[in-house]
Amino acid sequence: MGVSADHAATLEAFSKQQGIHHLLLSDFRRQMLPQYGALETNEASPIYRYAKRAYFVIDRDGVVRYEKVQANPLDLLDPDEVLKAVKESGVK
Repeated sequence: MGVSADHAATLEAFSKQQGIHHLLLSDFRRQMLPQYGALETNEASPIYRYAKRAYFVIDRDGVVRYEKVQANPLDLLDPDEVLKAVKESGVK
């Protein structure tokens, strides 16, 4: 599943437009993102309170098996790196 700081209605429209079939969750109130270090909390930053580009693999027991938070929200992670992390984590 994916998590975004976008509003749920925006995520629903995006999913339909892009043909996405996995679950996208909204953290519009930004309650979860800071717990994972995925929110810019520096008030001097021009992107203060914006979500960072972050990738996590979390197993069924809630254990974080892989974590990568990008400094720049425009930087994407290579999909092969995420797939490798999922395979190595044993998460199914």
